[in-house]
Amino acid sequence: MDYASVHRPVLLREALAYLEPPDGNALMIDGTLGEGGHSAAFLEKFPGLRVVGVDRDAEIAEKAAQRLRPYKGRVKIVVSHSRDFFAGYRGDAPDVILLDLGVSLFHYEMSGRGFSFAGTHKDEPLDMRLDYGGELTAGAVIARYKEEELADMLFVNGGERASRRIARLICEERKRSAIVTTGRLADIVHRALGPRSGHIDSATRTFAALRIEVNGELSLLEPLLESAAACLKTGGRLGVISFHSAEDRIVKNVFKRFARNEPIIKGRVLTKKPVVAADNEIAENPPSRSAKLRVIAPRGAPQGPSLGAA
Repeated sequence: MDYASVHRPVLLREALAYLEPPDGNALMIDGTLGEGGHSAAFLEKFPGLRVVGVDRDAEIAEKAAQRLRPYKGRVKIVVSHSRDFFAGYRGDAPDVILLDLGVSLFHYEMSGRGFSFAGTHKDEPLDMRLDYGGELTAGAVIARYKEEELADMLFVNGGERASRRIARLICEERKRSAIVTTGRLADIVHRALGPRSGHIDSATRTFAALRIEVNGELSLLEPLLESAAACLKTGGRLGVISFHSAEDRIVKNVFKRFARNEPIIKGRVLTKKPVVAADNEIAENPPSRSAKLRVIAPRGAPQGPSLGAA
């Protein structure tokens, strides 16, 4: 089986409904292309649609190109950080912009960069860079941050309530020997908290917090939303899928500012509450459990969809 076919985009039905482009020659920018799952579905459902897909990772962009090959002529793929792409964008104003802030299955399963630690994954180096352009790695964070900095990072980025206990044990262990692999770090967290925290592995929040720190995901999110919104065509829609409470809070607050015309657009938030996955999707695609979709449209755009008809 082609690996690209394994990846399943989250909230696909809802995204297709809320972000339906106008008939005819519409343009969508998939600002976080990943393996191309959302783009493939939009191209399939809307034959007049053109898609520009943007991803910072050249390796995964190549996998998306393979997946989107049936739509050749309607797809352009750009390797760039989305924030930089939108900040310098000079093309046709898009009718739809989609930003899925999640990490692709490819990064967890095949990249070898230390994004995962559970199940059958081999012990990998603590890298966690979504592309190799950045200098900071997860191993460097673990080695260099002071105990208080580690604790604050784990709490803010990952919502880890036991952040101080974990940070304390990390600092004790790194005095004995460097912490450079996923297995070693996961073992330290398990010793601090036990192996499980509710329905998830207790190390999940620590690994998510490190990934967010390494890639600057929270600090870059607000300028990304602002630069994307500035590109949007009047009557278009901007949709954002987030997976962590800190991300969703930023999206919610930025959209509120947009609704007050501060500073980019005077928009109407189409999702008073974030759209979440239905029970059947969660059962079939567990990563959708934490996904939240928010959508905004400039004033004068059509009302939101009826999902019952989607």
